[in-house]
Amino acid sequence: MSNTKSRYAEVLLSALLCWATMSAAQSIKSPEVHSDGSVTFRLLAPAAIKAELHLELASGMSTLPMSKGASGLWTVTSTSLRADVYSYTILLDGLEVVDPAVREFVPNLFDQGGLFTVPGSPPESWELTEVPHGSVSHRFYNSKILSRESDLYVYTPPNFDKSGETRYPVLYLLHGYSDMADAWTVMGRANFILDNLISKGKAKPMIVVMPLGYGALKLLDRGWNIGHDELWRSNIERFSDVLLTEVIPQVERDYPVQKNRDGRALAGLSMGGAESLYVGLNHLDQFAWIAPMSAAIFDDPAATFPKLDQTQAATIKLLWIACGKEDNLIKSNRQFKSWLASRNIKFESVETEGAHTWQVWRRNLTDLVPLLFK
Repeated sequence: MSNTKSRYAEVLLSALLCWATMSAAQSIKSPEVHSDGSVTFRLLAPAAIKAELHLELASGMSTLPMSKGASGLWTVTSTSLRADVYSYTILLDGLEVVDPAVREFVPNLFDQGGLFTVPGSPPESWELTEVPHGSVSHRFYNSKILSRESDLYVYTPPNFDKSGETRYPVLYLLHGYSDMADAWTVMGRANFILDNLISKGKAKPMIVVMPLGYGALKLLDRGWNIGHDELWRSNIERFSDVLLTEVIPQVERDYPVQKNRDGRALAGLSMGGAESLYVGLNHLDQFAWIAPMSAAIFDDPAATFPKLDQTQAATIKLLWIACGKEDNLIKSNRQFKSWLASRNIKFESVETEGAHTWQVWRRNLTDLVPLLFK
């Protein structure tokens, strides 16, 4: 056989083996959620030497070693997990990969992964249930401040009245660093949480606006190496301008909303929590409801909020500060609450079990929404 024919045969054999492996992988069920809440993960990787499952729990990341079968199928079954939405990846010989059999995915600028749900009985607030559903719209706009196109998602409640006779309050809900604008709908399941709470009469019908939250995209060039410096501050300050002068005006132009501070709430997680505090507490004429979750507080509050005093803060209807007890940001959040207390500024402190994870923030949102616009 000539060298050309030999090379052709090698390529054909390789392609056939690849096709066979892909076909086998497509028939693999992973993740498989069992009735007791345990989950089995499977990955076909005959040539791999080591495989580990990285599973995000409320307390943080957990690593589970996977076992290799004779056919090259790696498997591991977790213990029973509580009802929730989970993200995971697989470390294959040191390379982090997304399970090729998974059907749902993490949207993130740095860390992708697979998603699965362990259902509750009865269903949890973030699960899809048979109730009237609102709508989620993806909108784009040209930001003159940022000199680029940006986007936002808007949730309108079930039986939304487009006529303008009903004026809805608005929750501006902000994502964290590394997230995209769809983080609160995909990871937070915010639309399902609103649907379920509204259907039970536990929350007022409201519009939820979820904008892309970066005032300085250059910050993302640092990856996870971010800190307290001028670029971080610029990111928050410029986003504040975008929210106040571009996002809110277009929402109030295009939707039948209440155009006063009593009808506006501001909440967010991590970077979005810091933005919620910065924008909200420096513009109390615009917002009466402020709710940071696991806020990435780096700055000196006395310098960040120089005009905030007991008299001014008395106009706040709700200042709700939540953080997980195992979160690395719990110390700075407690220091901030101590500063507020030293100035006789009232707030509600919410500390739950859990780290810096969506399993904490979904529960935060579920607890927060019924408190708004009362």
